[in-house]
Parts: sequence; structure tokens; C-alpha cells
Amino acid sequence: MLTKAIGQSHAKAILMGEHSVVYGEPAIAIPLLNINMVVSIIIRHDQQQIIKSRYYNGSLSDLAGAYEGVRQLIVFLLEKFNAQDLGFELTFNSQIPQERGMGSSAATSIAVIRAFYQLFEEPLNQTILLKMANIEESITHGSPSGIDTATSSSEDPIFFIKNKEVTPFKIDVPGYLVISDTGIMGQTGLAVSAVRRLFDEEPSKTRRLISNLGEAATAAKDALQTGDLVGLGQLMTKAHSHLRALGVSHPHLETLVKTAIDTNALGAKLTGSGIGGSIIALARNLTDAKHIAQALSEVGAQEYWISPLANQMNTEQLTNE
Repeated sequence: MLTKAIGQSHAKAILMGEHSVVYGEPAIAIPLLNINMVVSIIIRHDQQQIIKSRYYNGSLSDLAGAYEGVRQLIVFLLEKFNAQDLGFELTFNSQIPQERGMGSSAATSIAVIRAFYQLFEEPLNQTILLKMANIEESITHGSPSGIDTATSSSEDPIFFIKNKEVTPFKIDVPGYLVISDTGIMGQTGLAVSAVRRLFDEEPSKTRRLISNLGEAATAAKDALQTGDLVGLGQLMTKAHSHLRALGVSHPHLETLVKTAIDTNALGAKLTGSGIGGSIIALARNLTDAKHIAQALSEVGAQEYWISPLANQMNTEQLTNE
């Protein structure tokens, strides 16, 4: 066993497929490789088990509430390695905002598992990693789809069909993503209910919109793999119009999407559940991405994050935090 260890992961964003994925259509999630989660463990010799983070500092046994899933995951790992009485100091260092649809809880679980496996010098494959991460995600989210943990542990985008497919795929394409927060918490339950209600009231229209979103996600995968940034941007903007028609947009989201497109974004759309939350915009290069982010800030965006679309050499974190 080592005396210290580090586990790392990163944020994610849903590029395509919000809401339609619930009805069996595909979705695409993108890893945001420069928005990181780092978990470090240092062994203590007094058997104290200490957690340190931006939001909590104290003993593992007192960790509760929104962090109950993390506590149970750590307890599970200690039991697995027969180290229930091990003293340690575990520190979370996260650049990922909470409750913004960027996979904070999934990234936390991935980094914790990687850190403990490194500490105990045990091999860790992807299957075991995702299975263990589901411990925390099931407690935090109830019935997680698996897309968050798959993307937060992958350097490649994920093509996802609920209960059928979770497939990483390679891309080599320039371009940058600008994720921008309205400052209004996304309303997942309300948004899901709005789509369900529209299905009840106008089934044919809703089915067509859901199908269109699925077709856009499939086409977006092709655009990513062929390097068609312009086509990808057009698909994103079209997907946003379908999501608006489903009733899950919001005036603040509309302002940010329009501003991004007016500032030379190749495309823009809401990301996540909608009715608040964030948008994601596609920029041709880093210079354009910075201009878009500045324009979004000027019309009321609370925060922004810039990330390369694919794994590039220039991966410094760009944010207004």
C-alpha cells in the first residue's frame, strides 16, 4: 500500500439528445477534459478519517445529506480493501460546478475510486470502475442512466441509447465548446413532466419532435467523426428549436442562445434538462470562443466555461470564475 494517492476525472456536457433519450432515442455526451476533479488521499497514523473540500471539512462519519452517496462509496471501498480502520485525509479539488448538469457527482465517484485503487496498488478496469461508481450515483440520483459516469471516465465522446448502448467513439476535430450558465437552476422534474404532458395532449407532434432529436443526435455523431463543424453547429441549433417546441426552454436560455449565434457561434442550444440551467455553444476556434463567452457575460450569463471539443494540446481551463 502507498502512503498517498491521486485519482482524477473531468466534467461532461450533453451535446445532443436531451429528453428524447428518455424515449429510446440516442444521445451524445462530450467529456470536458480541462474541467477537472482531483481527489488526493494521504495516510494518517491516528485512524482519523478526514474529508476536506470546498463545501465540507470534517470526519467521514459526519458526511451526510447531498454527500451520502460519496460517504457510502468510501465506506464500500474501505471494506473491499479490508481497511475499515485506516486513517486518512481525503481532499477534493474540483473545478466542476455542482448542479449544473456537468456531471459533478459522477466525476467525484470516478476520482474517489481511482484514488483508492492507486493507494492499494490494485488494477482497475473500466467495467469495475463504472460498476462501483454506480453505488454513489444510485444514491445521489436514484436511477442513473450511466451516461455521466461513462463520460466522466472517458477521453472520448459517448454515444448512448438508454438500456442498449454506451459506446465511446473517436473524434479528431477542431473547435471549442462554450458552456454558459443562466444562473437559474435547471428544473429536471418540471421539464420531464412538461414533455410527458405534451405527449398526452399532442402525441403525434411530440413523437415527431422526439424522433427529430434522435435523428439530429445520430447526424451529430457523423459530423463529429468527419470534422464537419458547420454541420454540427446547424444540428445543435436545430435541436434547440425542437427542445423549445417541447416546452423545455426558458427566456434566459433563449437570450443566451441568440447571443451566441449573433456572435458567430456555429450553433447553440440548451444543455441538460432545461427550464433554466445552461447552454452550450460551438465555436470555430479559441478566439471565437472567448468572444462568445464575453458576449454571453454581457447579457447576463452568470458563469462560463470553455473547453476544446476534442482532446487537444491546449487544455487549460478557461472560465470567468
